[in-house]
Parts: sequence; structure tokens; C-alpha cells
Amino acid sequence: MEHIISHLAVSEKVREDALNVYRLIAEAESRAHGKPVPEIHFHEVGTMDAIADVTAVCMLMEKLNPDKVVASPVHVGSGHVRCAHGIMPVPAPATAYLLQGIPTYGGGIDGELCTPTGAALLKHFVDEFGDQPVMRVGAIGYGMGKKDFETANCLRAMLGETEGTAETVYELSCNVDDMTAEKISFAMERLFEAGAREVYTVPVGMKKSRPGTWIRVICTGETKQALIRQMFLHTTTIGIRETAAKRYVLNREIVALDTPWGALRRKDCSGYGVSRSKFEYEDLARIARERNMTIDEAAQMLRNAGF
Repeated sequence: MEHIISHLAVSEKVREDALNVYRLIAEAESRAHGKPVPEIHFHEVGTMDAIADVTAVCMLMEKLNPDKVVASPVHVGSGHVRCAHGIMPVPAPATAYLLQGIPTYGGGIDGELCTPTGAALLKHFVDEFGDQPVMRVGAIGYGMGKKDFETANCLRAMLGETEGTAETVYELSCNVDDMTAEKISFAMERLFEAGAREVYTVPVGMKKSRPGTWIRVICTGETKQALIRQMFLHTTTIGIRETAAKRYVLNREIVALDTPWGALRRKDCSGYGVSRSKFEYEDLARIARERNMTIDEAAQMLRNAGF
């Protein structure tokens, strides 16, 4: 498979994306068969039309170059499917492994609605699973299946633009009155490492007139369960509260700049009628130290130079 894909007349990015998709399938098949990856033999997903399908998707994704890919939860279908290994339950074992960590549901339609190839493409390209974000749709595409089901057998893709992004975030919080500042600091570090968007503390008065700390963690649905485990592991709390909220964010882009004072990163933000830029603190602080000036002076020097 690697030999075939590496010799296709496509860009390096398309080749790498296609190889990564097949690596995901190989790892899932390896788990399903209990054999190392080099001993895995592809059947349906190894045919030339499957390679063409995967490569074509990778080519189209390169051409579209979306900032973010959002997909709905995956309907896997129900019942059984006949494949090279005989009759298998839906989803097939490799598909089930590939969809771990991805929201799925079944039932309603007797048949296989998500194959290993489709699951691998979703796992590789999709940034977030959930509802369609608010956006101005500019193009719509349909892929039609050959089987007849009770509902339309089609896959729909929409391409659009947003003014910033609206997403659902979760706030996990707990109160503690028996942790030192050092232990709370360590817990915050581990929570950030586990994928928290934000972690902060608030001093509070607790029962029996004890001074305590309110620990608050902001996260997405994808990292919520992992962060709950980390909160129980690294704090003394015996209960965690959860609140769901909408979070509106501006579109953000990190721009790499080559300046007379070295490499510099600038964060450009826009959306909702707002546009602003800010230099990355670490780069700005380095320039200020090297030139023995304040942060504000370093920022003004860069602006004066057109950055």
C-alpha cells in the first residue's frame, strides 16, 4: 500500500494524508486480528478503487483547504454485513476501533452505514463532531449510495464561512480546603496537559469558616472525561460540578514573521465586526530582554517597523 501511494502523481501532502488514513486502518485491523501491522492483509480497503477513493478525498481536502472540519455524529447502522471474513456485526470490528472516541449511534437502518475507510477518513480529517455551526453556506455536495434504505442513502457536505466560531464548552469545578498552593499549582499543570482550554482558581470561604479554593476548568466535550479523571486524581475533591455553555470565539491565525530582531509570531483575530493583532508574548519578551527595553517599547518598535 505504501509503495502504491508513494508513487502516485500527487502532491506530497496528499500522499502523506493518504498514507496516514491507511495507517489508521492498519492499526485498527491489527487490533481486530490480534496481529502486528506488517502481517495485516487488506481485503476490501486494499483494492485499487478504495485507494482511488481515499486519494481523491485527500486531493479534494487539499484543494478546499478548510480552516475547520465539523461532522455530525456517525450513524453506523445495525444488523450484520458480509465481508471477506464472513458475516460480521455492524459496525465491523475495525470500524468500531476506528470510531473509538467519536460520537456514534446505531439502529433504525438495517445495514452498514460506515465502513473502515469512511471511519478512517473521518478520524483523520474531522476536527470536531457535533451540530452544524452558524455559517453562510457557499457550496453543497452530495454523495449518493447504491443501496435502498428507508431514508435517503446520501452523504452531504457543506462549505461555508463563519464570523468567528460558536462552540459548546464545559466548566468543571470543585471546592477544596485541604490542598497546599504547591499541590494546586501541580494539579493545574496536569489539567492543562490533559487538554483544558483554561484552568483558574478563586479564593472562597467554605463551611466551618475555612478559607478554600474554587478550581474551575474550561474544556470541550472531547476532553471532558479525561479532565474529570485528572481532577479526581490530582485534587482532594470528592465531587465535581459540570455546567455547559456556549463559547463565541474570533477566527484566529498565527502568522510567522521574519524581522531584523529574529523570528516573531503574531496572532491575528477577526470576526463579529472586530479585527485585532497581538504579538506572541514569548517572542516579544525575548526581544525586550535582548534590547534591554520594556514589553511596550518592544511592541511599539515592531509596529513602527511595519509588523
